[in-house]
Amino acid sequence: MSTEAPKRDQWQWENATAGAAAGFATVAVMHPLDVVRTRFQVNDGRVSNFPSYKNTAHAVFTIARSEGLRGLYAGFLPGVLGSTISWSLYFFFYDRAKQRYARNREGKLSPGLHLASAAEAGAIVSFFTNPVWLVKTRLQLQTPLHQTRPYSGVYDAFRTIMREEGFSALYRGIVPGLFLQVSHGAIQFTAYEELRKVIVDFKSKGSTVDNQNPDKLLNSVDYAVLGATSKLAAVLLTYPFQVIRARLQQRPSGDGVPRYMDTLHVVKETARFESVRGFYKGITANLLKNAPASSITFIVYENVLKLLKPARRND
Repeated sequence: MSTEAPKRDQWQWENATAGAAAGFATVAVMHPLDVVRTRFQVNDGRVSNFPSYKNTAHAVFTIARSEGLRGLYAGFLPGVLGSTISWSLYFFFYDRAKQRYARNREGKLSPGLHLASAAEAGAIVSFFTNPVWLVKTRLQLQTPLHQTRPYSGVYDAFRTIMREEGFSALYRGIVPGLFLQVSHGAIQFTAYEELRKVIVDFKSKGSTVDNQNPDKLLNSVDYAVLGATSKLAAVLLTYPFQVIRARLQQRPSGDGVPRYMDTLHVVKETARFESVRGFYKGITANLLKNAPASSITFIVYENVLKLLKPARRND
């Protein structure tokens, strides 16, 4: 019996494990900036229950002073859970898609197929993780100015949302979330793969390293540069989807009516009152968080993968 299928499945689970470790490390380090970003995103200047921050540094200082460390790490548990699940599933399905596309192409993929692989993985991950991101957003937006009873934790948030708004509320923001996950991941991973090829080609000139194992040419600095650069490209092109999703996922007011009814309503209201600038609120905190966060993610992912490869070969 051929052992090819078990080896391929094992390789995919190694990618999933490495992705999960990368996601956890990223959130643990960068979460306070995620809280700041979310609060900037939903503050349209017309809502009284959100504090007004001058800039990212002022936001961090204000939250730390008025809410303490708990405020800076609001939504941390669903953030860790969502990021770990998201990265794990993303790398798993991304690797599966690449293997499927590469079967009849001698293992070589074009930028278009890298894009298709990333988009496919992103679409699948969106449906699994949207409820977790919604709860994270709700917890991050709880401030001392809120009049409604705050959620006491992740379980209470899920239970209260289901009781007050129904199951469908867990999928508020799924449309922009789907566009975000597909486009963001596709752009980031395509840029990562193509830049990786450039670096490998450059380093391989005059190198005695086996061309069948180009990973030996790359180190953590390379992974950091690749991760930050690819993330920067993805953030700049897809950020408005993040703002739209965050605004849709806000908790309804006391009368139970959501501030924004759907994606089109968010777009119309934001364009009307805030113009293009409104779609990029919080982008400074987002870049400060995601450029180094993506570096951490890919450093952890690639190095965990290297640790797992010898174990696979020894089985």
